[in-house]
Amino acid sequence: MAAQTKLLAFDTSTEWLSVAVRHGECLVSRTSAGGPQASGSLIPLIQELLAEAGLAMAELDAIAFGRGPGSFTGLRTACSVAQGLGYGAGVPLLPVDTLHAVAEEARHRFGATRVVALLDARMDELYAADYDFGPPAQADAEPRLLAPEQVQVPPGWVLAGNVFAAYGERLPTAAAYHEVLPTAEAMLRLAPGLLAAGGAVAPAQAWPLYVRDKVAQTTQERAALKAARTT
Repeated sequence: MAAQTKLLAFDTSTEWLSVAVRHGECLVSRTSAGGPQASGSLIPLIQELLAEAGLAMAELDAIAFGRGPGSFTGLRTACSVAQGLGYGAGVPLLPVDTLHAVAEEARHRFGATRVVALLDARMDELYAADYDFGPPAQADAEPRLLAPEQVQVPPGWVLAGNVFAAYGERLPTAAAYHEVLPTAEAMLRLAPGLLAAGGAVAPAQAWPLYVRDKVAQTTQERAALKAARTT
């Protein structure tokens, strides 16, 4: 599996849409506005990059997509597009944890080897997972849903993600941090190892990873949270 060279990757889990294609030594990528625009712009971007790389969909060895956690709407968009492409082209899918992609982007850009990856979960919470690129490389198997004050950073580790503008004052102040997103290029770098470990699935088995099982707070929950912050 390590020889995989024809790969498509995309992520729509945040406010940005990221798409990349690798064909041997050729790498092409795009980033654009995500959110509500992602569902309309993702497939045209994929087609554009495949044409630029000189690939047909059916020639791909695998399609990697950000499975979550992240925006519920974004995760559903990525998953449904990946399933449709996988079914149509007969290509296996590679679900990639978005927090793993965050940690990989911090490793690639800043040389961070021990990363607490964080993504904004809204509703005054964060998604978090710990990644140690080793050796030996290891990851926290279960992403966590935390309040900013619950984030813990072991000595020698760094924070990475998209949460610092919103929650920076409530995070551990002594920790170094890197503002990064889960990019499609990070997913392409992770793909060979994930494929070698048996991470590819059939389209029917490709599902989002939500972590949180609800998208909105009740009126009572919002009032209780507001009261707790002011006491």
